[in-house]
Amino acid sequence: MNFKSDFLREFSQRGFFAQVTHAKELDEIFSNEKITAYIGFDCTAKSLHAGSLIQIMILRLLQKHGHKPIVLLGGGTTRIGDPSGKDEARQVLSDEKISENLSGIRKTLEKFISFGGGASNAILVNNDDWLRHLNYIDFLREVGRHFSINRMLTFDSVKSRLEREQPLSFLEFNYMILQAYDFFELNQKYNCRLQIGGSDQWGNIVNGVELTRRISAGSPYLGGSSGRASAAMGVHKEAFGLTSPLLTTADGKKMGKTAEGAIWLDESMLTPFDYFQYFRNTHDADVEKFLKLFTDLEISEIEKLRDSNINSAKEILAFEATKICHGEKIAAEVLQKAREIFISKNSAAFEEKIISLGTEKNKKLTELIFEIGAAESKGTAKKLIEGNGVKINGDVVLNVQHLITEIGEFELSVGKKKFFKILIKN
Repeated sequence: MNFKSDFLREFSQRGFFAQVTHAKELDEIFSNEKITAYIGFDCTAKSLHAGSLIQIMILRLLQKHGHKPIVLLGGGTTRIGDPSGKDEARQVLSDEKISENLSGIRKTLEKFISFGGGASNAILVNNDDWLRHLNYIDFLREVGRHFSINRMLTFDSVKSRLEREQPLSFLEFNYMILQAYDFFELNQKYNCRLQIGGSDQWGNIVNGVELTRRISAGSPYLGGSSGRASAAMGVHKEAFGLTSPLLTTADGKKMGKTAEGAIWLDESMLTPFDYFQYFRNTHDADVEKFLKLFTDLEISEIEKLRDSNINSAKEILAFEATKICHGEKIAAEVLQKAREIFISKNSAAFEEKIISLGTEKNKKLTELIFEIGAAESKGTAKKLIEGNGVKINGDVVLNVQHLITEIGEFELSVGKKKFFKILIKN
């Protein structure tokens, strides 16, 4: 689509655009006003991973253009689980675990966007603050009546589960109603007029847009966090939805996932070097797309890289992405380390790990790989060996039962991007 507003035009040029409600109306508002928009993240882990990067970069783009982002963390909806794109119910987490994850996600997001009281500073809210206090009967009467079961059964997130004959609990079925109510709550409290999400959220987002626009004056407000029960909801409110495409890499893999596990944005869960290497190993066909999505480089700068050496473009991508996530100083350090390993072949740049053979005086290589954090499980380590992805001193390891039995040192490579100097001790 051809947008006239600066935000939507760049949003589209960078490849973020998938679908929008009321396109002309929203474009007009973006052209003339600074607005508040929100993106939600459920608290299923203590960090977000690269699969959430598109939404995080959209929050960043909102701030760049002077708009105000709201980050909604689903302390309440995490208790239920979003059925979108899932084949089975999400594990139910304890309140303590959800709270821990919420704090970790906040820490992760602070690396990408600015929070505070300024006009374009982000606000962080937790939907548990209002969902926990809802009166169920009132909620069904005043909100539930706006939803058609017939229509909800047509949404891809529901239909795919039913077609596979996978169970879909009533608990999960309520998720889309609660997400719609989140938008209404934010619209009332913060004049939030736009919800943004991945294209798998389109049905949920449309529900929120329609609910916010439909609720008429004189209906009792359901109170949210403050418990107000009698204030008017107000007349027709502006509400819009905008989605980005679900991203898969050129080789068909889901963005943010590798054989070794998720590409976490928290350095305690994935080293900055491994984060750098994930982008450095981008498929040739994805480099320009990823430069637009995951860096702050201007479109014109990215287009100039089309005729450059592909490896140079990959290095720029990896450096710029790492700089945003981990800071320029660390990005420079891991860039130098990568050059030493891959260009200078300097083994001093290999990460050093000290391993004890223990009382049995031997250790399986699969166990060692898991112990040093080069694979998320021993099973994953086994698969890497079976796929000829593990080398000792440059030689491919063929035996999944390979044992380390001697004191000394050796160089170990796991996959294409993890390199270690292993020191074996008693």
